[in-house]
Amino acid sequence: METVSKALSHGGIQGVYKHEAESTGCPMTFAVFVPPQAADGPVPVLWYLSGLTCTHANVMDKGEYRQAAARHGVIIVAPDTSPRGEGIPDEAGNWQFGSGAGFYLDATQAPYAKNYRMWSYVTGELPALVAKNFPADMSRQGIFGHSMGGHGALTIALTYPDRFKSCSAFAPIAQPMTAGWSKPALEKYLGTDESAWRAHDATALIADGHRFPEFLVDQGTADSFLQDGLRPWLLEEECKKAGIALTLNMREGYDHSYFFISSFMDDHIAWAAARLK
Repeated sequence: METVSKALSHGGIQGVYKHEAESTGCPMTFAVFVPPQAADGPVPVLWYLSGLTCTHANVMDKGEYRQAAARHGVIIVAPDTSPRGEGIPDEAGNWQFGSGAGFYLDATQAPYAKNYRMWSYVTGELPALVAKNFPADMSRQGIFGHSMGGHGALTIALTYPDRFKSCSAFAPIAQPMTAGWSKPALEKYLGTDESAWRAHDATALIADGHRFPEFLVDQGTADSFLQDGLRPWLLEEECKKAGIALTLNMREGYDHSYFFISSFMDDHIAWAAARLK
């Protein structure tokens, strides 16, 4: 693991790191904020999954999470959203697929199956690396994310409910199997058999019997992707059927940007910290 940069912030350390990832077959970069409380021993870990077109840098530069993370004593880990680099298959000009759009799944279709294995990377390889190199209490993990990353956070929490003690999302893609900007990507990554898509759709996972104690979701009412891409009411409907507690905050006038995310970042970190204690 190579240290790309380190900086002191709110008494903790904001670092950026790089390593050769076996799961994606290419170098991967990720960000980690370690709060000052880690000087006294391992602290809880909160995973942040970014949305379409993003890298680790978007939330690191614009998410405004460090003050709250330092106050509550949690590590924040921000992975990249997809494999990148020369030789990685991509669709130039298509921001909804390929580089920056890994959808936190393991592709099964050529030529993407070799590198687009973000599910294995985020749920297996990177956690092992974090556990080895940082003062992380891996018995206390939470996960949250934005948009495509909110989709990933929900599906990972529903798949590993014993691993995660909290899950929240900013403007998640609630039902990617039918959303205009995610359905084409699922078909290219996973093939035309839609039954294979269900493991990567929060509403389908809940309908199929997967459970998580509770979710927090914030959604802006002025989000231009609300009607076609996000549709949180579909998640709300499935949670009601399954008896899953969902706090859905419709934030009047907020859009899909990091102005929205940073406005409610403290709430999400406090939500996670209360459950990670």
